[in-house]
Amino acid sequence: MTIHTAPPDTHGVSELGRTLPSLLDEAAEKYPNPSGFNQPAAGGWRTLSNGAFRDAADEVAVGLLENGISRGDHVAFFMDSDMYFAMADFGTLIAGIVNVPLYTTYAPENLVYVTQHGEAKAMFVSNREMLEAFAEWAPQVPDVGLVIAAEGDAEGVSLPDGVRFMTLDALRQSGREAIAADPGRPQALRDQIDAKDLATLIYTSGTTGQPKGVMLTHENISSNSISSFTSISILGHQEEQVVTFLPLTHIFARMLQFASVAWGQSIFFSNPDLVVGHLAEVKPTMFASVPRVLEKVYDKVSLGVMESSGLKKKIGTWALGLAKEYDVSKPDGGLPGWKYALADKLVYSKLRERLGLTRVKAVAVGGAALRADLASSFMAFGIPAYQGYGLTETSPVITVNLPGKNRAGTVGPPIAGVDVAIAEDGEILTRGPHVMAGYYKMPEATADVMDDDGWFHTGDIGEVTDEGYLKITDRKKALFKLSTGKYVIPQPIENALTESSLIEQAVVVGNSRKYCTALLFPNMDGLRVWAKTHGVSEGLSNEALLKDPKVLAEYERLVAEANAGMDHWTQVQRFKLVPELMTVENELLTPTMKVKRRAVSDTYGGQIDYLYDAQVQDGDHGATAIV
Repeated sequence: MTIHTAPPDTHGVSELGRTLPSLLDEAAEKYPNPSGFNQPAAGGWRTLSNGAFRDAADEVAVGLLENGISRGDHVAFFMDSDMYFAMADFGTLIAGIVNVPLYTTYAPENLVYVTQHGEAKAMFVSNREMLEAFAEWAPQVPDVGLVIAAEGDAEGVSLPDGVRFMTLDALRQSGREAIAADPGRPQALRDQIDAKDLATLIYTSGTTGQPKGVMLTHENISSNSISSFTSISILGHQEEQVVTFLPLTHIFARMLQFASVAWGQSIFFSNPDLVVGHLAEVKPTMFASVPRVLEKVYDKVSLGVMESSGLKKKIGTWALGLAKEYDVSKPDGGLPGWKYALADKLVYSKLRERLGLTRVKAVAVGGAALRADLASSFMAFGIPAYQGYGLTETSPVITVNLPGKNRAGTVGPPIAGVDVAIAEDGEILTRGPHVMAGYYKMPEATADVMDDDGWFHTGDIGEVTDEGYLKITDRKKALFKLSTGKYVIPQPIENALTESSLIEQAVVVGNSRKYCTALLFPNMDGLRVWAKTHGVSEGLSNEALLKDPKVLAEYERLVAEANAGMDHWTQVQRFKLVPELMTVENELLTPTMKVKRRAVSDTYGGQIDYLYDAQVQDGDHGATAIV
């Protein structure tokens, strides 16, 4: 078994033995930043220096200890991903308290399960709305005896007897008074923390079964933060402005936040609803994204070109086509200089200006696969997107593409300190300081993914290129076997299908069947633009639009196009158009936007069966729509 490590000329540094509070402490001294933390507020931003933020975190830490929470206890976060989350995060870590973030999109039964299983004794909430939501299921978590609200009060909210309410301001005041009486207490708390101590329990969203609590230590996350950011050598310190809008309940955004804190950078907290305006306002030099956000941006640009006319449409179509030819591994994309300069002047520069990305140095992309054509296109746009790979269990980064070391369609080489290997069955294995301490109270589940040699089995299938770049081909559990005996990896064909701006989501099925079929979830906004320009009657309902012969013919063409070049047994023979998208709310996606394939099969079982029951002549390998 070949072990792959970081390239020998990497800038990345593997540093062990660091606690997470030490990253904040060092930055406050070495990189003092008057605008280190920025929270959206009426009329602008509420700003704290990284030094003032450290003082606030100290107050939270001591305030918790003064109000009945002890070192080693667990505290849950039912919070928005903002400065208050970060403050509670560092406060618990300084106090030696383990925090348990809750996905705010979880159903109540999952919130109860995680709070109970995670043994939380207190709960942070963001506001009155979340306090009211918690109050509904609070009787089911009797061990929670203290609730702290970042904003708002509890007037009129019915909490169970024995549950005490505090505002964050009151908690901090309690801590502030205790520190005034004993100024050395914050340092004494830090002296008790070991890098191997448990820092957080992050429950995997889970495509099947109950969530599992991933135990991550201070060293797991700090080593990953340091290795990841030292690898991106183009990033500086106080001069960098970072917009964060992904959920801090997920380790990807949270690790990057710890890294930005360690570098003394200015962090601007946003959310998916506000991020477009905040990007234009802040003009960040870096942010993190999931591929879906970039796909939506690209689709919007593509639809804008489609709706235009005349010379503008011709130029836009040419420029988007040129962007897909951009080779991220070559200087200037390997494109003729005059062509690229012209496209940049006429199209790409205007796009950067409109998005507020005129200064961006790097977009860290994780959470799912970034299509190769999008990686190429955004690099051509002057918005350098670098795809990485990892899991909650790996803190999370295992590999990442970097400036000067970037290959579209891959997730990059390993970062410093991380080992990667490919098992005989193609499963990706990893070993190093980034690997979790295990699943909380689940030794058998831990043993299922950790072997005696320290390798964590990721459950993903992949390969390493001759240049040392990792390629993910699919989830091990997503593989299925046709009744013909052929194995199918669905991700490549699904990715090819969603390259079209008319297909928002795609799920390929066929386990124990004779051939592959697919559920296609159209981009209805884009489809209506297409329909308008192709003579389809206006005013049709979604269902009627998806049955229009011209629409069906277009989707048959798109499926045939995606099938081209695929092994014949993986090609989609029939498909069904589904007007409602898969979402977290309808429980077809996990909170980290992964498809719950079993839930999809259960929800659309009848439609899937019909795809196979419909009579089509044997030997017909065309892409057939089943209405």
